[in-house]
Formats: sequence, structure tokens, C-alpha cells
Amino acid sequence: MDALPALLKRDHLIIGFGLALTGAIAWCYTIYEARRMNVTGVCACAGMKMGGPELDSWSMSSLLPLFLMWAIMMIAMMLPSAAPMILTFAAVARNRRRANRPYVPVAVFAAGYVAIWCAFSVIAAVGQWLLHREALLSTAMVSSSGILGAALLLAAGVFQFTPLKRSCLTHCRAPLEFIMTRWREGGRGAFAMGVEHGAFCAGCCWALMALLFVLGVMNILWIAALTVLVALEKMLPRAQWLSTSTGVLLLAWGAWVLSVALATAAHG
Repeated sequence: MDALPALLKRDHLIIGFGLALTGAIAWCYTIYEARRMNVTGVCACAGMKMGGPELDSWSMSSLLPLFLMWAIMMIAMMLPSAAPMILTFAAVARNRRRANRPYVPVAVFAAGYVAIWCAFSVIAAVGQWLLHREALLSTAMVSSSGILGAALLLAAGVFQFTPLKRSCLTHCRAPLEFIMTRWREGGRGAFAMGVEHGAFCAGCCWALMALLFVLGVMNILWIAALTVLVALEKMLPRAQWLSTSTGVLLLAWGAWVLSVALATAAHG
């Protein structure tokens, strides 16, 4: 019996190390693809040149590599802010195991969480494919339309003030409360919990993720900035001021981009 606490503590460390390693691999892939694109002028993930006369050359087969790019990038961006929830689930499962009660490996819960972001990645990949087909993205996968960029910024700014944003963010900020009030037994229950938490997370962050189209889908500094913002929103105590400040900034930025776009169109 004396060896059990040490074994459970070791399991917790292994889970933490696994999360860190997974995040590191996802970030290495994202950085690698961004560097390839910047150096070669090619969307390495889809194997297609992104510019000039080939803007309409993407076929439906491009959607799979685009999806993989988005899915891995979402893991890199969202895992830091999801780690507290995953580790809390692992701690609860560890205590249940210690008490000889039914428990489920944390990987099942994490799989449910990842499933939601894979679903989001499908939508993002299709969105990028459509924008590419309409020549609304530059060679750097940045919005080439001031109106589109302004619309994304304004939509994200408005969303920061909505009840849906506040509700989803509240659930994301309280890992233990979420698990205690939404616990389900068995593997299916753990997977469903992961899906539910992932849904709250996606509901909280989808508008911010859409901003990747504003300054570049593979702009590493922009990806890192959004990752930090999402993590701070979820982890800082009483961080409503951060969401409010971000909303005001995005609205001002969007209004400026829109005014420039309209002025350019008027003089064009």
C-alpha cells in the first residue's frame, strides 16, 4: 500500500510530461510549416503554390492536408489552456483509483476534447479553401480584402461582450467545478465530458481563432499572441477586464481597417 501513492504521483507526472511533449511536437510542426512557407512561398501543408495564376488550382484533395495543418495548430494553441482541466480530470481519476472506484484513463477525456477541435479544424480548412478559391487570401495566407479583415476583427470584438462568450469562459475557468458537476461514469461518459469541455472552449475562442486569417494563418508571432491571450483569459483570476479590453481593442482595430478599406475603394 505504501507504494500506491508514489505510483499515482508518478502517473500524474507522466501525464504532465505527455501534455508538454505533445504541445512541443505540435509547436515544432507549426513552426516548421511556417518557415517552409515563408522560405519557399509555398503552402507546404497542401503542396500548392499560393499566388498568381494558380489561385484557383486547389482541388478538393487539398482539404485533407489543410485539415491536418489546422488540427495540429489547434492542438499547439489550445493545449496550454486545456492543461489545467486535463490535469484536474487526471487527479480525480487518480483519487477514484486509490479508493478502488471505477475510473477512466485521462486519454479518453482528452480525446473528446481534441475531437471538438478536429471538428473546428474541418470548418477552418473548408473556410480557408473557399477564401483561397475566391482569391481573398494572399500568398502569406493573410486576408487580401480589407473588408474581410475588418469584418473578422469587428465580429471578434463584438463577440467578446456576448453572454455566450462569458458563459463559455466561466466554464473554462473552473476545472474542478466542471468535473464535479458534469461527471459521467465510464469511457463514454469521460469522452462526452471531454467533448462538452471542448465545446465550451471552442465556444469561447472560435472568434479569436478566426483572426488567424487577418495577420496570417501561419504567422508564428500572431499564433503565439493568440495562444497567450486565450490562456490568460482562462487562467487569470477575475480576468473579465482582459476580455473587455481585448474587445475594445479589436473593435477599434476593425473600425480603422474598415475606414482604410472604404477610403481606398473610394479613391480607386
